[in-house]
Amino acid sequence: MATLKRWVLRRRPTGEIQPGDLELVEEPIRDLADGEVLVRTLYLSLDPTNRIWMSDQDQYMPPVQIGDTMRGGSLGIVERSRSDRFKQGDVVNTGLGGWTTHAIANGAMLFPAPTLPGVPLTAYMSVLGGTGLTAWFGLCEIGKPQPGETVVVSAAAGAVGSIVGQVAKLKGARVIGIAGGQSKCDWLTGELGFDGAIDYKHEDVGAALDRLCPNGIDVNFENVGGDIMDAVVSRMNNFGRMALCGMISTYNDSDRPAGPTDFVRVLMHRLTIRGFIITDFLPRAGEAMAELIPWVMEGKLKWKVHVDQGLEGAMDSLQRLFTGAHDGKLLIQVSPEP
Repeated sequence: MATLKRWVLRRRPTGEIQPGDLELVEEPIRDLADGEVLVRTLYLSLDPTNRIWMSDQDQYMPPVQIGDTMRGGSLGIVERSRSDRFKQGDVVNTGLGGWTTHAIANGAMLFPAPTLPGVPLTAYMSVLGGTGLTAWFGLCEIGKPQPGETVVVSAAAGAVGSIVGQVAKLKGARVIGIAGGQSKCDWLTGELGFDGAIDYKHEDVGAALDRLCPNGIDVNFENVGGDIMDAVVSRMNNFGRMALCGMISTYNDSDRPAGPTDFVRVLMHRLTIRGFIITDFLPRAGEAMAELIPWVMEGKLKWKVHVDQGLEGAMDSLQRLFTGAHDGKLLIQVSPEP
């Protein structure tokens, strides 16, 4: 009998994720009902929000329940179908198919994966997937950079941050990235065209911002939170805009993370701070793709994917998000591409 493997949440992590918080189980694959398809997972997306979903804190969607499959975005191939929409061999976006080798889903809830000549499947999990949409809407809808303005991006060598910076450059802004390590900073300025980069591991972020942003900061695309966010907020100009995408530096903390220390600056300088989740904008995805796809096809947007092999290593792979031991979008290849 055919079986699947899936990671199940057994307890809510306290601080960093520990062995035993999740368990890898193997079980038979059940028969399909009318309208259902069996999807073999090709790629699984690992994202900072995975850690939030494991907790029972106040969040933007219900937390993963104890005993349920760990939630996660995935791309897969149809192995069996009882749906009129899909046939065997179709590549589909499963949405939040989960940390599993196979998923059974209602065909009405799946989407065919786009195909563009010369574009690898991994792009639809990164620059032309949720990553690219997050970058585009956060920057263009909330940050709204104007030509000549200064944009600062934290976690700038990460999946979202690296796209944000390039889009900001295409919009005519000056872009300063904050990343961990000289090699990542060199990639930002050398290959991606950032105007400057700050290695937060080896230099004072505030002093570097003073040097690289002598006229202040107009837009902050915030992925990190904590001290780095404080350093940026305290240098924002009148009517500056912050797109609050994430606060990964705080996700393993037991206490509720604090907001900007210099919060009075929000009043005195009339700053706009807006948190956002990409699901808010999915009905408008076509607006972003109208720019992202041509930029990719014309070679104006570059991206990296870091692909680990095998669902069994998902727990270890997830830790890369918190140590920075990866470049660009973090994926697990669960099974071979067709």
